[in-house]
Amino acid sequence: MSSDLLNSIGSNFGAIDWAIVGLYMLGTVAIGLYANRYIRNMSDYIVAGRSLKPYLAVATMIGSELGLVTVMYSAQKGFTGGFAAFHIGLIAGIVTLIIGLTGFIVVPLRELGVMTIPEFYEKRFSRGVRIFGGLLLALSGILNMGLFLKAGAIFVAGLTGVTNPTSVGLIMTVMLLLVLCYTILGGMVSVVITDYIQFIVLSVGVIVTCGIAVNTLGWSSIVDTVAAIHGEPGFNPLHEGGGFGPSYVVWMIFTAGIVSCAVWQTAVMRACAAESTAVVKKLYAWSAIGFLVRFMVPQFLGICALVYLYQDDVTRSVFFSAGGAPTGNADLTLLAMPVFLSQILPAGLIGLIGAGLLAAFMSTHDSYLLCWSSVLTHDVVAPATGDTLSTRARLTLSRIFIFVIGAFLLVWGLWYELGQDLWDYMLVSGAIYFTGAFALLLTGLYWKRASTAGAYLALAAGAAAVAGLTPVKRALGLDAFTGAHIGLGVTVLALVLMVLGSLLFPDRSPGEKEA
Repeated sequence: MSSDLLNSIGSNFGAIDWAIVGLYMLGTVAIGLYANRYIRNMSDYIVAGRSLKPYLAVATMIGSELGLVTVMYSAQKGFTGGFAAFHIGLIAGIVTLIIGLTGFIVVPLRELGVMTIPEFYEKRFSRGVRIFGGLLLALSGILNMGLFLKAGAIFVAGLTGVTNPTSVGLIMTVMLLLVLCYTILGGMVSVVITDYIQFIVLSVGVIVTCGIAVNTLGWSSIVDTVAAIHGEPGFNPLHEGGGFGPSYVVWMIFTAGIVSCAVWQTAVMRACAAESTAVVKKLYAWSAIGFLVRFMVPQFLGICALVYLYQDDVTRSVFFSAGGAPTGNADLTLLAMPVFLSQILPAGLIGLIGAGLLAAFMSTHDSYLLCWSSVLTHDVVAPATGDTLSTRARLTLSRIFIFVIGAFLLVWGLWYELGQDLWDYMLVSGAIYFTGAFALLLTGLYWKRASTAGAYLALAAGAAAVAGLTPVKRALGLDAFTGAHIGLGVTVLALVLMVLGSLLFPDRSPGEKEA
């Protein structure tokens, strides 16, 4: 992160903006304290007692998925890929709508009454599959959110101009403690309430911000500059010479489409928390708009940042290579959007946007922390101990896991060097779980002959997706392959092993489970 750059260009973020952010953060703690009175059992803590009605379910789904990390990685894709990045949002919206209309995967899960996907593994296969799948899901999910704090730190630095690393680290530590506080206290109840408030604040804020960006730059200037920097690949995601290509688009259909709304546990939790299967379908049908917007709006802000920073000699020398293309430094391309916002938004409004996005940061953290701690408690420890844990013990253990995961996030975010776009890192780390999980959900829900042996093989195969992380890829000499290539290959491998394992090693009787 370039401190000299931020010092030279400054920021419009002032005292009134800090006051707005501070008041909002204090309000979230009050919500956690208030929500704690409604927590009576694990169902209340994990899925809010399965009481979410359509309008609240949609708001909390969009609110959670439109987190600061989403805004950051989407803006980064807009910055590095231009208008071609819009295909990610279009795919996400269309596939989510299809799932809402058909109920694919999510409705059968809600009908089974499970709270987590690994719980389905035990109902369909065996307790051992549940423990193995739950452990894999939690490890993948925790690794997936490992750079959320780093993205948040970069956002704070870019928006506020606070360049001192110690100050940024202190701010992020305080924010993490606030998240831990109200998530540990209130569980899914506090998540739902804060997501709803954040949904309203952030929706208004980003719409106004986009209007200011277009008014500042001019639409024709935006289009012309993208064409000058990226050429055809900046508009056509299928162009082989660009940053995407056909294999990447197929990978997006699977990941940004099917996985993000029907396989990823934090989204499926909303389906499990819905009042009925009818609400589940409405939730996904209406959330399709949100899944589209959560990618495309931040991507557009990233495109605007591309144009704004390219037009200034000082920022162009930092954010772009000598040939005029965006720099290959992932930290700098993440920094571009918040620096852009710090220059075009006036005092007061920048505080509101900052509060909304920082609330989005906290919203995503609370959902993910709650999700992975609950999986470890509900799907790994509890079944491994023969379901002898009391409700109080489960709640206490979940809260301990939340704290431990939070500590890991702080360390991992400081240590790990990104080396690739944040969105691609998240897909690869998530693929460690979802490539195998998709095979189990697809065959387990829709194929009677799916067996326990096939489930183990599919889950184990999915772990090979770790090869898509840049450091691992380099160590294995796989630089010629993209994360999309590796992810698609592992997905096919998991499905093939699931089918072969089920045919060669069938369960002794339909639905039979291990002792």
